[in-house]
Amino acid sequence: MPSPLPEVRRARGAVAAMFLTNGALLANLLPRYPEIKGELGLANSTYGLVLAAFPAGAILAGLGAGALIRRFGSAPLAVAGTILTALGLFAASWAPVAGVLALALLVAGACDAITDVAQNAHGLRVQRRYGRSIINSFHAVWSIGAVLGGSMAALAIALDVPLRVHLSVSGALFAVISLVALRFALPGKDPESPTGGADEGTAAVDTTEAAAAAGTTGAPPPAALRPTRGRTALLLGALVVIAIGGTLVEDAGNSWATLYLARDLGAPAAIAATGYIALVGAQFVGRLAGDSLVDRFGQRAVARAGGLVIAVGMATALAFPTVPGTIVGFALAGLGSATLVPAAMQEADDLPGLRHGTGLTVVSWLMRLGFLASPPLVGLVADTAGLRYGLLVVPIAGALVIALAGVLSGRRAPRATGPENASAGL
Repeated sequence: MPSPLPEVRRARGAVAAMFLTNGALLANLLPRYPEIKGELGLANSTYGLVLAAFPAGAILAGLGAGALIRRFGSAPLAVAGTILTALGLFAASWAPVAGVLALALLVAGACDAITDVAQNAHGLRVQRRYGRSIINSFHAVWSIGAVLGGSMAALAIALDVPLRVHLSVSGALFAVISLVALRFALPGKDPESPTGGADEGTAAVDTTEAAAAAGTTGAPPPAALRPTRGRTALLLGALVVIAIGGTLVEDAGNSWATLYLARDLGAPAAIAATGYIALVGAQFVGRLAGDSLVDRFGQRAVARAGGLVIAVGMATALAFPTVPGTIVGFALAGLGSATLVPAAMQEADDLPGLRHGTGLTVVSWLMRLGFLASPPLVGLVADTAGLRYGLLVVPIAGALVIALAGVLSGRRAPRATGPENASAGL
């Protein structure tokens, strides 16, 4: 397969920078939430409501991302969203009362949701120019950004850097990085659909890109080229469930792993924290390896294998509860979930009959709803029957992925990245 042109490789680096900044921005604030809570004197109930403003903003704004991408282009929108997210988080550091803090987080969450869809849309656009899977590597870089942002916050706390100074520096740094990345992104607006129909005024290269995009999901049967609305809705629904399956696994690590290991299994605090670390660490490794696995075996096989690893690994850990076994179970769940969200986003963005950005927006938005509903659901089951039973949501998610993975692409033959690349002889 010919190598991508230099400008396409630079665009890949630009998208990676966008994912890095997106992962790092909020992570700079999260460790300082207790400080803000103390300064404003917030009760636990008020504090919880205020923090809910961020995902609420994401849900309110998420569905508008597709239209904005078509209007402004995915890369400019991702960068604008990054800058506005940084400003919203910076405003949160100046909030004098809970209401202002909630408003700042609402705006930041809305901008973050738009950034998330836009950067994934541009990453998939670059992937179509590559002719092979690279989307998982972007999500791995997001994880690096989250670790970087959390480390920056921990250092700022250790050095007693004031919150406002810390967030102004981090916000300005990542805003500048995103602006530099924009210079190397793909030019022009995004193509309208996987089979063509680019926006008026779109660069000629995007027409080639749109035509090539049809090859990213293999050679569909003729009926799939003009799907009915009902069929498209069913496909989108299945992709949403696959994406939610990935987020349910993530939330199990974020919200419940440490608590389950410490309270239910009696693990010391330092050991209990390794459940979450094992999950996100294995997920990061899985995303690093995910693109090569997808290219070799196809999204469908990789997702089914991932669902099997999630279901068997976590079900075994819950059936035979021990501290080491549970940590391994969370690690296997993280490994199995590594490619699920990127796979669902890619397939949704390439659905025939939908403009680029539309399916991606729907999956991203509904996925966030699932993320929002997961903690109360697990908590309700935990209060009724115990957290061990509440965590059955993880193997159930794995089983659903196995059942629905058929909507994902199978293995596809390698193809050139475009006629201009082949003629360049790269």
